[in-house]
Amino acid sequence: MGIVLGPNRYGKAEVRLVRVVREDAVRHEITDLNVSIALSGDLAATHLVGDNANVLPTDTMRGIVYSFAREWPVGEIEEFALRLARHLVAAYAPVHTARVRVHAYPWERITAANGPHPHAWSRGAGTRYAGVVCGPDGTQVVSGLEDVTVLKSTGSEFHGFLTDRYTTLRPTDDRILATSVQARWRHAGVAADWGASFARARATLLRVFADTHSLALQQTLYAMGEAVLAEQNGLVEARFALPNKHHFLVDLSPYGQDNPGEVYHAADRPYGLIEGTVLRDDAAPALAELPW
Repeated sequence: MGIVLGPNRYGKAEVRLVRVVREDAVRHEITDLNVSIALSGDLAATHLVGDNANVLPTDTMRGIVYSFAREWPVGEIEEFALRLARHLVAAYAPVHTARVRVHAYPWERITAANGPHPHAWSRGAGTRYAGVVCGPDGTQVVSGLEDVTVLKSTGSEFHGFLTDRYTTLRPTDDRILATSVQARWRHAGVAADWGASFARARATLLRVFADTHSLALQQTLYAMGEAVLAEQNGLVEARFALPNKHHFLVDLSPYGQDNPGEVYHAADRPYGLIEGTVLRDDAAPALAELPW
C-alpha cells in the first residue's frame, strides 16, 4: 500500500484593501475589501521534496491585489475577482486553478449639516460576497451576502415536530423568527450587471422573509431561494446557512406579572442552524473548487 499526495492548494488569505477614489479635493468614494486567493496546480514538488520552483510566493499574491486595485478601478467585486483569477492562471504556468474570494464591507455617508458628507462614513450592515474559480474546467462566479440580521415579531409558527422523552420544546403558533442570513447564488455565466443583480437578489430575500408566513425556517429558506432563482434567469443555484436566533418568552410570574408576548430573552447559543440548497433542475453542476 502506497502513500500519495492528495488534493492541495495554497494562497494568501484575507488581504485587507481600502481603495479611495478622490473625485475632487472634497468628494471621495470608498471601497473596503477582504480578498483571499487560493491556487492549485503543479505543486507536488514543494510538498514532497521542498522544491519551490513552481511556487508563487503568497506575498506576491498580496502585491497583485494591491497593484490591481491601483491600476484599474475596483468596480464590482465579481469583476475584480474575475480579473485576479484570470491573471493568476494565465501568468503562471504551474497554476492550473485559481480561486478568489472577496468580501465587501459597506460604508454609508454620514448625514452632516448640509446633507450626506463628501468624505465621512459610518459602517453599514451586512457584507457583500463574491467568489470566482478559474481553471481547466471553466470559470464560474458566485455572489452573495452574509451577516444580514432579520427578524419578524409574528407570522411564524413551529409545531407538529417529532417528540420523545427528551423533548421539552412546546409547539407554538406565534413566535419571533430571527436569523442572520448567509446566502450565495451561482451565476449561469461570467458576464452580468453584477451590481443590479446583487441589489435585486438582496431585495428579494428580504421581501420573501417578511412576506412568508413561516411554519418552519426551512420553509422560509426554500421560499427565499425559489424567489431569487425565479426572478433572475441568470442565476442557477442558491445556498443558504440560516442560524435560528432564538427568542424565549420570559416567565414573569415570580414578579406577579403576566407576559402577553412582550418580554423575551434573546439567546445567542446554542442555536439551530438551517442549511439548504435550491437549484434549477437542469443546472450544470458547480465546479469542485467554486468558493461557496
